[in-house]
Amino acid sequence: MEEVDVEPTTTPIPGFDSNQKHLGFVWGPGDILVYETIYKASGGSAGGCPFVHEVRKDEDIYSPILRKLFNESHHIFVGLQRIREDLPSKNKKPQFVSISKNYRSVIRACMEELQQVAVSTQDAAMATQYGNQVSILLAVELIWNLCEVLFIDAAPAGSLVLHLLDWVRLHKADVDEKAREVLASESPAEHQAYWDVVISYVLQGRMDEARQVLVKQAALQPAARVMFKLLDNLLMKMPIFNPGETQTLTEFDVKWRHWREEVDHCLQDQSFASNRHLEDICKILVGDEDVLLEYKELLSTWYHFLVTRLLFSHPTVKPTELHYYAQSSMHMFLDTRSVPEPLDSILLAAFEFDIHQVIKDCSIALNNWWFVGHLTDLLDHCKLLQSHNLHFGSNLREFLLLEYASGLFTHHSLWQLAVDYFDHCPEFGRVYLELQIERVPLDTERKALKVIRICEQRQMTEQVRSICKIMAKKALRNNRLGSALSWSIRAKDAAFATLISERFLQDYCAKGTFSDLDLIDNLGPAMLLSDRLTFLGKYREFHRLYGEKRFSDAAKLLLSLMTAKIAPHSFWMTLLTDALPLLEQKEVIFSADQTHELMFCLEELTSGKSVPTPDKPMQDEDIETTKIELLRLALARNLAMAIVKEGTVEI
Repeated sequence: MEEVDVEPTTTPIPGFDSNQKHLGFVWGPGDILVYETIYKASGGSAGGCPFVHEVRKDEDIYSPILRKLFNESHHIFVGLQRIREDLPSKNKKPQFVSISKNYRSVIRACMEELQQVAVSTQDAAMATQYGNQVSILLAVELIWNLCEVLFIDAAPAGSLVLHLLDWVRLHKADVDEKAREVLASESPAEHQAYWDVVISYVLQGRMDEARQVLVKQAALQPAARVMFKLLDNLLMKMPIFNPGETQTLTEFDVKWRHWREEVDHCLQDQSFASNRHLEDICKILVGDEDVLLEYKELLSTWYHFLVTRLLFSHPTVKPTELHYYAQSSMHMFLDTRSVPEPLDSILLAAFEFDIHQVIKDCSIALNNWWFVGHLTDLLDHCKLLQSHNLHFGSNLREFLLLEYASGLFTHHSLWQLAVDYFDHCPEFGRVYLELQIERVPLDTERKALKVIRICEQRQMTEQVRSICKIMAKKALRNNRLGSALSWSIRAKDAAFATLISERFLQDYCAKGTFSDLDLIDNLGPAMLLSDRLTFLGKYREFHRLYGEKRFSDAAKLLLSLMTAKIAPHSFWMTLLTDALPLLEQKEVIFSADQTHELMFCLEELTSGKSVPTPDKPMQDEDIETTKIELLRLALARNLAMAIVKEGTVEI
């Protein structure tokens, strides 16, 4: 897109004077942290302000009602991506129109809910905020509806004016409310707003409603009944193009010109000269622009004036001719000294079929990327943006969707929606997702598992490992060893699994029992991640075998842990101590060879401990010496029993 050619809006920071203090800031993914520095603008230092201000780029994602807009539109977006590319354009067009209407219905539902909340709230500031959001959504729905008519549905000549009439009627609904008020009064024909209602109906091309209201006035003035009957006949006979009929556009044009000549003839004859209101209606029917401009208040907008002007002067206007009538209507309707509002410029760009200008102006005028992202995506599917690629490689659709999804990622729950938007950005979506997913705050294990599932579905192995490591460290800091071990195994982090296994063994030495037995008992192949984890799993298996009184198997496993050097050297004394009950059994458990190996391990352990260590208390030294003596005695006794048993021949 081109450079923004307007000045950016200024965001005031409360209590900050730029003439006195320097301002510091830190960029975040969706906001900026702003703070005062200790430096004066003119040099020197002064006491700093203790406050840090958060400036958010998009406040709408924090509105509970607008979150419904984001959630509902996400489902529509995903459905749109599933439309098959190989279908012919004729078959896809009704689907695109239906999807566009679904988007608009979501906008309208949110708008109605905001209106209800704005009316019911007691807080004046909140009521103003809701009112502003309603105004923005009204403008958004107005622009989207026009884009649907002109670009997506691409109504041809004849049908175009009918679609534009529906567009105006939908967004100028106050006439119905005024009509109900008039008709509910005691004497509708004498109500001060009576003629406003009649003329408003005519301006919107609603001839049947206008005739029904005119009957009230005709009944009140019997003398003018002929005049009312004549106007009623003209309104009834006004041709309306029906695309469903066999009538061609040329036939309709001939019929319409004949009707207009009839209306013009009535004006020439001054058939309604005695009643100003009826004469004005007749002049409106022939498209008298001066009379139309007299009813500016009823039309209220230049685009309503445009559609009414087309209805009564150019009902068969072609889409390519719209821009001429749109420009002239805006210049005629608006004060020449006034500057057009952003909405006026956007609608004019749409009437000029300048899609990229519409998107650019909306990007500048609106405070988030929801509208431009979804509209551009739909237009891209309609093959209307194929010629517009951006200089850095991505197309316009992807650029806007990436911006919108990046904004969603700053929200604590809407980030999940953003994943699907990134998935459907083929060029840079994967890169953005990898960067953004690592910034999601992992507040709970449930949220972490959700993030991991998203990463695993997309084969993002590095991100999975990173998240698992973070969760493992969190669990370890909170002394939740089982959870920490589970996360480190999932991360396939051998070093961290070794560290946690050490902590398990230290806890066992201190308490005499293992925590998280279910996890350790069911390690399975995961225990092969590191030697220390393997030892932890096998050592727990030794305890299980011992508890099941399978002493022979337990003895073999215990010995293999020491001889295979899997057990840490510092843990050998614990293992030898665990062997004591097996050595003291009445039945010989360890064979002579196994006993020799245990003796060798004990000697290897004690050979380096001849010099007493000064940092160990004397009591601990005595306990360890006693253990060694008991072990030597038990090993010697077991060796003697094993030799006798092995040397005895059973008969």
